[in-house]
Amino acid sequence: MNHNAVLRLRAERLARATRPFLARGNRVRRCQGCLLPQKLCLCAEIAPQRARSRFCLVMFDTEPMKPSNTGRLIADVLPDTLAFGWSRTAPDPALLAAVADDTYQPLVVFPESYVDSDRPVVNTPPRQGKPPLFIMLDGTWTEARKMFRKSPWLDALPVMSLRVTAPSAYTLREAHGPGQHCTAEIAAELLRQAGDSAASQTLSDHFLLFRQRYLAGKPHHPAQLINDTFPIQK
Repeated sequence: MNHNAVLRLRAERLARATRPFLARGNRVRRCQGCLLPQKLCLCAEIAPQRARSRFCLVMFDTEPMKPSNTGRLIADVLPDTLAFGWSRTAPDPALLAAVADDTYQPLVVFPESYVDSDRPVVNTPPRQGKPPLFIMLDGTWTEARKMFRKSPWLDALPVMSLRVTAPSAYTLREAHGPGQHCTAEIAAELLRQAGDSAASQTLSDHFLLFRQRYLAGKPHHPAQLINDTFPIQK
């Protein structure tokens, strides 16, 4: 089983839960590493990479629990990825320390259309100077906007507003609007533009394989009918 920061956060969240969390497909027997159906487990195919860039996931309350979450894929590929639960009033001290670490350039990844006019915005990841720490607000679109608006401990940081023209391949949840991408897709593009090409390609491949197997595990999905005949290939 793969152990990463998101899975550890998930374990902590489960430990303090007062009742079972019932995500869609909760009756399926899942691998506790990749959260896919056991027969479609991809843990053995995870290929960790090194990168100059680093990621810090700030996750809304139930996000680490969801099998469809793709922030976990970043932590699969980049083992030094950080993950914290979000709190408006009591952020984790370790999160505050990570944001204040002066060996990195912290950047809050969010669309610039939601940014106040006096806040610095960059559209291209830095390739010079300190390595970037990409802070990603992981949740539904409504949850991400809430985290962006109500995290005063992030207000002083510049915003990384990435411009992505390729359409999203994420179909596991309904998008809030056209042009939106899932967490893993944005991370792969950030890595590519930051010069971490090998990590970007590995994350993209990992995401596509995860998507394929997730859909194959859904009853009556066309992918399930195909996989009854042909093996899934990376």
